[in-house]
Amino acid sequence: MPDLSASNLKPFVGSKDFVVSRDFYVAIGWKLKFELEDLAELELGECRFYLQRYYQRHWCENSMLHITVADADAWYQQVKAVLDLKTYGAARVKEPKKEDYGSLVTYVWDPVGVLLHLAQPL
Repeated sequence: MPDLSASNLKPFVGSKDFVVSRDFYVAIGWKLKFELEDLAELELGECRFYLQRYYQRHWCENSMLHITVADADAWYQQVKAVLDLKTYGAARVKEPKKEDYGSLVTYVWDPVGVLLHLAQPL
């Protein structure tokens, strides 16, 4: 029988201004693993994604990443502090909200509208 197991998922995320988006993610705590002219890999713990130099408004504004975190409030404070110091396009953050599915979630929109769900299980 063939081995159909998988070990990793790395979604592709778009950017309108590649440098602004890359700098935003690094500023809020992601680690830049590598960068090419049109592609960068970003990492947070065991989570990774590819940031690409490609933009399509409807795609970016409908992209969402759900990331399980230990402390949604700490993430809110971190992102808010970053955004209080510098503007990163349309990036914004919303205070943590308790969701019906049992998580406290800080919502973060990156510079082009990709929505991060930073979810702390309750």
